[in-house]
Amino acid sequence: MRDSRQLIVTRAVQEVKDGMYVNLGIGIPTLVADALPADVNVLLQSENGLLGIGPYPTEAEVDADLINAGKETVTVARGAAFFDSAASFAMIRGGHIDLAILGGMEVSQDGDLANWMIPGKMVKGMGGAMDLVVGAKRVVVIMEHVNKHGESKIKKECTLPLTGKAVVHRLITDLAVFDFTEQGMVLIEVQEGSSVEEIQEKTEASFVVAEHLQ
Repeated sequence: MRDSRQLIVTRAVQEVKDGMYVNLGIGIPTLVADALPADVNVLLQSENGLLGIGPYPTEAEVDADLINAGKETVTVARGAAFFDSAASFAMIRGGHIDLAILGGMEVSQDGDLANWMIPGKMVKGMGGAMDLVVGAKRVVVIMEHVNKHGESKIKKECTLPLTGKAVVHRLITDLAVFDFTEQGMVLIEVQEGSSVEEIQEKTEASFVVAEHLQ
């Protein structure tokens, strides 16, 4: 069987370019840090006050004081900086983050994103997602194509509370890659092991297939 998360993360890494300031959301996006090529020099930012996140620590490297926004222990890169949340959100709201890679619960065909809560479930708070979707220069959402019940997470309209409207630039799933354009939602790539027919079957949203599909 395909490792869906590995497919998603491998494709998401291609969105990260040398010299970028990047924010990785909670969940699958945090795995991107470990998958970055050694020759790509980026600064990973966490809204809890850290610029320069390194890979996940080995058991010997674990420091309980070094955590990301998801409360996971991390390492820091050489030259990393620590600061308060006010400075961190000033970076985000000021448009200084080149790329935000976020997880998603639902994405609509208009590029709306729902990723911060499910009604009736306990949540610690909205985190930085609402700021990131309007403050980052580019928003890429990565998530599995269907939920655990086999239902499409790519909707005509989101049913969960919105994080932002028309904020997603690109969506990467374990089946496909979509862009959101003035012409609507466009299928630009088919993931290895999938097909256009499977994507159409498992996508509630309406989309068009790119002329030069990869």
